Amino acid sequence: MTFSAQQMRFWSPEVRELEPYVPGEQPKIQNLLKLNTNENPYPPSPHVVDAVQEALLHQADLLRLYPDPDASGLKQAIAEQQGIETSHVFVGNGSDEVLAHIFKAFFIQDEPVLYADITYSFYPVYSQFFGLKTKQVPLNERFEIDIADYQQPNGGIIITNPNAPTSIALELTQIEQLLIQHPDRVVVIDEAYVDFGAESAVSLVAQYDNLVVCQTTSKSRSLAGLRVGYAIAQPHLIAALETVKNSFNSYPVDRFAIVAATASFQDQDYFVEQCQKVIASRDLLIAQLTALGFDVLPSKANFVFATHPKHDAKHLAAQLRMDGIIVRHFNKPRIDQYLRITVGTDIQNQRLVDALKRL
Repeated sequence: MTFSAQQMRFWSPEVRELEPYVPGEQPKIQNLLKLNTNENPYPPSPHVVDAVQEALLHQADLLRLYPDPDASGLKQAIAEQQGIETSHVFVGNGSDEVLAHIFKAFFIQDEPVLYADITYSFYPVYSQFFGLKTKQVPLNERFEIDIADYQQPNGGIIITNPNAPTSIALELTQIEQLLIQHPDRVVVIDEAYVDFGAESAVSLVAQYDNLVVCQTTSKSRSLAGLRVGYAIAQPHLIAALETVKNSFNSYPVDRFAIVAATASFQDQDYFVEQCQKVIASRDLLIAQLTALGFDVLPSKANFVFATHPKHDAKHLAAQLRMDGIIVRHFNKPRIDQYLRITVGTDIQNQRLVDALKRL
C-alpha cells in the first residue's frame, strides 16, 4: 500500500526513511508445503500443550493480571537447561525483540557496528531504526565469515551462527578469537539455529565479559507462534538489557508463553530427539539435492542454501510455487541464484525432491 505526501505528513522524518524488514511469506493455500521460513516441521513437546491447557483450565482468572515482568520461572528453566545462573538470563518477546534491545543497549557507539554483508536482514533495519553507524563485512568467496576481516575499529560485532541464509557455522575457537581480539567491545552471537549441529558460545559466557549469546524457542523448540527469545551473558550486560526493556515494555512475555516455554525447557529428551530428526532429514535432503546437480553449502541449520548451475533460482522458486511448494529466494547480489530451503519431514522433503525432478 502506498500513501501520498499529504497523508505521510504525519510521519516523522525517521519513519519516512525506514526500510522495514520483510518477513517470510505466510500464504493461505490448500495443500501447501511451506519451506520458506525455517519453522520446525514437528510440534512442540506434549508437555507444552499440557501446560497451556492446565493454565487455561485453572489459571484463566489470572489473565486479568499482568504476567511476571521478570518471567522468573522461565529464566530458571533456561538456566537449569543451560547450566548457568538465572542472573545470566534475559528473556523477551521473541529473539527479534531481544536483538532490538541488544542494539540499543550496546551498539550506539562512535565506531560502526560490524556484521556480515550476507546475514540476517533485520540487522540493517535495526541499525537504521536506531541511527547506528554500520559497516558490512563481506563473506569470503565460499560464503564463510572470516574473522580476520573483523580486525578493524568497531562499536560492536554481531554474527549469526550458523549464518542465515547461508547455513554455515563458525567453530567455537573462531568465536573465542573474536572475543579476545575485541575485549572492549560487545560481541553478539545470534544462535537462532545453533541446536541443529553447531557449537554454542554459551560455554564461553563465564570467561568473557563482552559476550552476549542470543537464542530463540522458535526453531528447535517449535514455538514460533508464541514468540519467546532470550539472551545469555554476564550479569552486568543482562542489567543493561533489563534497563532497556523496562524503559520500553516491562511486561513483554505473556502468561501462556511463559508457561509453554518453561515446559519446553523442562522436556530436554523430546527437544534432543526432534533436533536429531531434523539433522538426519537435512543430511538426506542434501544428498538428494546433490544427486540432482545442486551445489549445497555445508549446513549446520534447519535449512539448506542451494544453487543449480543450469537452472535460474527465481524461475525454480516460481515453478515450485505452482506445485504448492514455497521456498525462499533472495533477489540480492551474490545470492540471487540460491534458494533457501527449510528442512521438512522426510515425506515433505521427498515431495520437494520429486517436484524438482519433474522440473
